Amino acid sequence: MWMRALSGIFAGFFLAAAVTGLVTWLPPGPWQSALVPALIAFVPLWMLAALWAFSFRSVARAWLVPAACAAAGFAALWLLRLTGAVQ
Repeated sequence: MWMRALSGIFAGFFLAAAVTGLVTWLPPGPWQSALVPALIAFVPLWMLAALWAFSFRSVARAWLVPAACAAAGFAALWLLRLTGAVQ
């Protein structure tokens, strides 16, 4: 139980950060206009990711799946930045 909670706290934080970054960068226009709504949405996204960690049957999956989703989100952010698709 504690390991799932730690998974939700740590892996969930990075997952929420990646999703917030994608929400900020993906709409057209300057990213500054989406910054405040994305920061407001960060805490509920983090809570959802923390709750999601408790839905897995094993602790290993509770760590691996959110961490892999966070890594994929940060990879997408990196690719967006690398290709110049964001302003």
